[in-house]
Amino acid sequence: MKHILPAPLLSIFLFGAWLLLNHSLSAGHMVLGAILGLLIPILLRGLRPLPVRIRHPWTAITLAATVVKDTTASNLAVLRFLLFPSLRRHPSAFVYIPLEVRDPNALAVLAMIVCITPGTAWAELSRDRSMLLLHVLEVGDADAIVAHIKRSYERPLMEIFE
Repeated sequence: MKHILPAPLLSIFLFGAWLLLNHSLSAGHMVLGAILGLLIPILLRGLRPLPVRIRHPWTAITLAATVVKDTTASNLAVLRFLLFPSLRRHPSAFVYIPLEVRDPNALAVLAMIVCITPGTAWAELSRDRSMLLLHVLEVGDADAIVAHIKRSYERPLMEIFE
């Protein structure tokens, strides 16, 4: 059954979206929607993410709280930078962060965390996934940034996913 219907919820969503987009409940649109709902998940099966197994839900909750706290602080820092550019404390720079995490889902979450945090941008991940190049808006102490990323994000992600 999994070969015919690899993602049942996605199939239902695609079927419904097709009918809504066409504003029609005709038999032809229902058949076409059903065909699309069955074929698209089969054709795109290789692009679906790996199954996720969260090993420590409480760690995920505390990580989410950390991300909210850090994102709020970064928003305020970027706001200060935009409103008062003369008060800029440090120049921007690229920071290399050695990574221990290897799980693709954990790396994806780390990428999302970095990308939603104002003042940081994921620049590059080495081919062997052992080094992250991160652009940071204000870098006073690169070692402190590395320690913060590893302690606040990487370690909890490894606990959750690996």
